[in-house]
Amino acid sequence: MGSERLNMTKPSPLQGIRVIDFTAMMSGPFATRMLADCGAEVIKVEAEGGDYMRYRSPLRNGRSSYYGQMNGGKKSIVLNLKSPEGAAIARDLIATADVVVENYRPGVMKKFGLSWEDLKEDFPRLVFCSITGFGQTGERAGDPAYAPIIHAASGYDLAHMHYNAHLEKPAITGIFTADVMSAIYAFGAIQTALVHRERFGAGQHVDVTLIDSMLNMLIYETQEAQFQTGARRPLYQPLRTKDGFVMVAPVNQKNFIGLAHAVGQPEWLEDARFCTITQREQNWSELMDEIETWTETRTARDCEDILMRAGVPCSRYATVSELLADREMVERGTYQEVEDGSGRFSVPRQPFLLSEATVSSASHVSDAGADADEILSRILGKSEDEIADLRRRKVV
Repeated sequence: MGSERLNMTKPSPLQGIRVIDFTAMMSGPFATRMLADCGAEVIKVEAEGGDYMRYRSPLRNGRSSYYGQMNGGKKSIVLNLKSPEGAAIARDLIATADVVVENYRPGVMKKFGLSWEDLKEDFPRLVFCSITGFGQTGERAGDPAYAPIIHAASGYDLAHMHYNAHLEKPAITGIFTADVMSAIYAFGAIQTALVHRERFGAGQHVDVTLIDSMLNMLIYETQEAQFQTGARRPLYQPLRTKDGFVMVAPVNQKNFIGLAHAVGQPEWLEDARFCTITQREQNWSELMDEIETWTETRTARDCEDILMRAGVPCSRYATVSELLADREMVERGTYQEVEDGSGRFSVPRQPFLLSEATVSSASHVSDAGADADEILSRILGKSEDEIADLRRRKVV
């Protein structure tokens, strides 16, 4: 499983940090899974029926591996936050915690008496992270903000369409970039706030928005919108091969020299269309067409091998299924097996390593509410009779 990526004798960097997780769907759960993989104790507070993602395919005997990839390593308790006693239990859990993460619409946590404003005076060292689509204030603050909505609203979809002149309308959304990007920003911001707490003694509210996360991806587009140059920008495109496609990216002059020799066109080095970076940018589509006349007579594997040996960045197009079975990625420890009540499945490890600490997915995915007794007894000190009474009254 890639022992170079995992040494369980090393401490986990967030060991001893407790997170109360009021998140559902993708952005929040992905962020708190990253915290859990870094060793934080994450207690997921779910509504009756559990996180909606528990019911999303792929399902195996009623359990979702889609949910499991984002929620492995967390403990689960189901609380009725609309009841005063359920909200009080949540507040008692927060009293023991370092971090709260929530991704409700603005105002929902306030209805439960669990907003940052409700908590900050009693828990001045608490780090409270809110993840929303459009922020805490403004006309759109209360709007539903799933990733496809944010892709459209942020400028991302139209920028992508602009680069694909053949499209008559924006591309279909199937990969939820906004959720993952905002989760990564939340993960980093929470730890920044924890460092701030250690240095200055105070917790704080962390406000992460999906739309700002997407806008921060559009670096060139943001600047070009302010300072339009009219210059053509190099666009990287798939090139046909005999059995698929390759991506070729001759970014710098050294790459281009290697490319010209590899494809048997050394005269390109003197060609006024291509000989300098500026000229290549102006004639980029023509250059791509020329390269494609070479790639389409060879297999994708041959193109990759020949160009990479020549120092030209090149890759075949791969499927996720192929990557799951790729020997090199498996041996490098890219994947780890986790388990829920329906069996085992693979998830990618976090894409970063720490030389002196362990970052690893816990191997278990809890069913909704499965850890309630442990949480209530170990953390809040409730007796078996008290827990049974809470269950009878549907507080838990």
